[in-house]
Amino acid sequence: MSKRPGRNRAKADSDLAKSAVELRRSIWSPALVRVHRFESIDMPAKLSVNLNAIAMLRNRRDLPWPSVTGVGRIALQAGASGLTVHPRPDQRHIRFSDLQPIRDLIDDEFPEAEFNMEGYPNEEFLQLVERHEPEQVTLVPDDPTQATSDHGWNFRENRALLASVVGRLKKKGFRVSLFADGDPDPEALKFARETGADRIELYTGPYGGCHDDPDGAERIAGELGRTAEIAIGLGLGVNAGHDLRVANLPLLVKHIPALAEVSIGHGLTADALEYGMAETVRRFRRACGEAV
Repeated sequence: MSKRPGRNRAKADSDLAKSAVELRRSIWSPALVRVHRFESIDMPAKLSVNLNAIAMLRNRRDLPWPSVTGVGRIALQAGASGLTVHPRPDQRHIRFSDLQPIRDLIDDEFPEAEFNMEGYPNEEFLQLVERHEPEQVTLVPDDPTQATSDHGWNFRENRALLASVVGRLKKKGFRVSLFADGDPDPEALKFARETGADRIELYTGPYGGCHDDPDGAERIAGELGRTAEIAIGLGLGVNAGHDLRVANLPLLVKHIPALAEVSIGHGLTADALEYGMAETVRRFRRACGEAV
């Protein structure tokens, strides 16, 4: 495996998480525990731009535009922290041939940015990961025919599978995140931690679906916040993704002040049609709490 900036972040995240748990157990001081990276209220969530919708638009014609790497470059120039893709087996949006150009874009022009590959951990996907070496791998429980990710892992039923896959990925230096439902279930999250994963990514689809229901949004944001608190207490970092928008990010961040990263595609791409990609990235960064 080549040496790239950030390749040791998975180990660093894991070490920081363990340190936070030890600190909490020995001192029980919330103010001191917040020095942990995932719990710092002073570090806004990072924005990873999901390029799937851009690729799907391109694939409507047998033409090379919009350019996936071109749009990715604009997003990174505007301050996005990384790029996310979900290379499905049918290549309905991101094609396998897109992966190396995205890897090269980050390596050559934005070496501090991160590449996040998400997918169901079959052998084909794992080989793609090992070939293109993303900084983060997000494992999702999708059936290959699903239109989009719509639920998290059942950690009780899949802990053996996940432990095996996570172990394989961690040996090669990847940070691993597991897609998780927003239910505050301590036992399920304990199983997630026992797989060896570094983070969970909270599935925020139900929260995003409350775009016209403020009371429902507040209730679900509270549940997501409690789930994140449990996960952080176990030493897991917390990402989030699905149907997040400029309008609903501030409430989510309020309930999860330690949110490490959000991965956003559909809502961000929709806004880019109105505001342009660069300004849209800046708007989403502000919604995450950055001073932009």
